[in-house]
Amino acid sequence: MIHKTAIIDSKAKISKNVKVGPYSVIGANVEIGENTEIHSHVNISGYTKIGKNNKIYPFASIGNDPQDLKYVGEKTDLEIGDSNKIREYVTMNPGTNGGGGLTKIGNNCLFMVSAHVAHDCFVGNNVILANNVPLGGHAHIDDYAIIGGNSAVQQFTRVGKAAMIGGMCGVVRDVIPYGIAHGNRSILQGLNLIGLRRKNIPNKEIMALSEAYKEIFKSENLTENLSNLSNEFKNNALVTEVVAFIEKDKKRPICTPFSK
Repeated sequence: MIHKTAIIDSKAKISKNVKVGPYSVIGANVEIGENTEIHSHVNISGYTKIGKNNKIYPFASIGNDPQDLKYVGEKTDLEIGDSNKIREYVTMNPGTNGGGGLTKIGNNCLFMVSAHVAHDCFVGNNVILANNVPLGGHAHIDDYAIIGGNSAVQQFTRVGKAAMIGGMCGVVRDVIPYGIAHGNRSILQGLNLIGLRRKNIPNKEIMALSEAYKEIFKSENLTENLSNLSNEFKNNALVTEVVAFIEKDKKRPICTPFSK
């Protein structure tokens, strides 16, 4: 059902069973997948592709120009997957030429009130951004990460798989997969053990990750700690994932227990 007061450009591609509420505006280059529900007063513009079974709540702004002074109107894209909930006042911007031209969001995510996804961000599957969480440009948020209310993620920062960020935290360093970080400027507090157990990870593997964590962060010299990591951890998938995350981008600072 499309409300009579909604304004939808004739060039927009609207799949079957899409609901559009009163006073929503959908631009010419927008594609919306089946069974997506758009509440009232939503603005969707730009080259935006939205998948199936999403719910977008009032006053969300999706696909408007990036908040980047280098952007001069070039064609860039925003892709949103399936079964996401995008709550009131959420904003999501497309990419920029300098960042690859694409902002991409996966499936089954929850974006709470006033969350912001900036240009050239990548957000995986099953991610939760709580109220008032902004992602700076080029941020990379892996699957199952949770970012607490009023926390801000600095541009180019990576948050690893199933990591948890506490509320009111400035995330200025990359957070390892399965890590927990909070504090005024993101201090690593340990591992997200509850999250690991909820994913039905065997206790033996969790214990191995806990022991490896102690070795990896026994001092501020991560390079030396990784080189001395015991061979017994090399076959543990969780440990190798953390190590690969740290080694992937050595130019980026890593959130540690010693962070200041």
